[in-house]
Amino acid sequence: MTWIYIAVIVLATTAGEVMQAMGMRRHGEIRDFRPNALGRVAAALARNRFVIASVAAMAVSFFAYMALLTVAELSFAVPATAVTYVLETILAKYFLKERVTALRWAGAGLVVCGVVLVSL
Repeated sequence: MTWIYIAVIVLATTAGEVMQAMGMRRHGEIRDFRPNALGRVAAALARNRFVIASVAAMAVSFFAYMALLTVAELSFAVPATAVTYVLETILAKYFLKERVTALRWAGAGLVVCGVVLVSL
C-alpha cells in the first residue's frame, strides 16, 4: 500500500504543479497588491480551470500524503515523494517548453539518486 500512496502523491503533485503553472501563465503577472485588486485576482483565479484542477490535484496529494504517513515513517515518505521534482522538470522542459539548464538536470539527477538510496 505504501508504494500506491507514493504513486498517487507523485502523480497528483506533479499534475497539480504543472496545472498551477499553466493557470498562472494564462492569468498573467500579479502587479497590484492592494486589497481590492487581490480580491479581483482571487475571483479570476477561482474561475481559471487550470487553477481549479490544480487545487483538486493538490488536495488528492495532501490526503494521500496523510494516508502515507499512517503506514510509513516521515524519513522515508519525504525523500520517496521527492521524485516529483524530476517529473516536474521533465514536464517543464517538454510540456511547458521551459529552458532547463544542465545544472537543473544535474539537480534532478541527484534527487533520483536520493530517492533510490532511501527506497533500498
